[in-house]
Amino acid sequence: MSAFTTLSKFSSSFAATAAGARCYSKIGFVGLGNMGGHMAKNLLTKGYKLTVYDVNKSAVASLVEAGATGAPSAAEMSKEVEAIVSMLPSNQHVLDVYNGEHGVLSAAKKNALLIDSSTVDPSVSQSVATEARRRNLRFIDSPVSGGINAAKDGTLTFMTGGAKMDFEAAKPLLEAMGSRIVHCGDVGMGQAAKLCNNMLLAISMIGTAEAFNLGQKLGLDAKLLADIVNSSSGRCWSSDLYNPVPGILPDVPSSKNYEGGFDTTLMAKDLGLAQSAATRTQTPIPLGSLAHQIYRTVIAQGFSNKDFSVVYQFLKGS
Repeated sequence: MSAFTTLSKFSSSFAATAAGARCYSKIGFVGLGNMGGHMAKNLLTKGYKLTVYDVNKSAVASLVEAGATGAPSAAEMSKEVEAIVSMLPSNQHVLDVYNGEHGVLSAAKKNALLIDSSTVDPSVSQSVATEARRRNLRFIDSPVSGGINAAKDGTLTFMTGGAKMDFEAAKPLLEAMGSRIVHCGDVGMGQAAKLCNNMLLAISMIGTAEAFNLGQKLGLDAKLLADIVNSSSGRCWSSDLYNPVPGILPDVPSSKNYEGGFDTTLMAKDLGLAQSAATRTQTPIPLGSLAHQIYRTVIAQGFSNKDFSVVYQFLKGS
């Protein structure tokens, strides 16, 4: 490779980096729940100028206290920013925030980069992306994995769908909130990866809860069983880093009365999305379907606002 070629590549890379840096002088963030609040704070910590919006005024006040600017609506938030990150609970929330009368698309600046980190049906991401392109805006889907602790620590995994150029443009923002950023393909493929991951997570959590409940019924100490499982073939994320038995790990929801994590309602929602995708593609998911039924039953038993690891308590009491 000649010195000229090397210099040209370096110059192009530098120009792209510099252009990306200029684009991010002002960032918008909508959706300041258990995950989004921590993600937004990490952007502030990394020095980004942030304008935030959420229907929960106390969540907005908390971010304003941390250094952000509050906005009265998603549209107002969108007017002056160059990039927007959203973290919302459901399909309809995403459609309302982006496509609504006072939504992001109604007011966003031309060529603004829109990053949706919600977990929704891939078709929702694709429909928003189509409308965004019609308005000369860029949209990528970039759902996350890692849970509330990873959101707090800035170690999330982002699974991103969209044009490669838009993915590269988004990386500086995503790297401020996560430790692993993966390009999964076109718009919607980040959501596809997330739904498959969450279906497997739900299945493994139920299996972990069943195993630990059975072990204790047989007289095994739960911490001893955890030590054995986590150094044996049964080890998984649910047993090792997010154990559902209270007292085994100090900083997970199970040791905090199952508060402050990933609600069972959201897990059931994600499993419903996986079920819809499986039906649409005629793909058998017998364990995914059963996990969906179990979490819907957990909700019916009064655990709707508890972390999804509360399935252990559901099984223990059944």
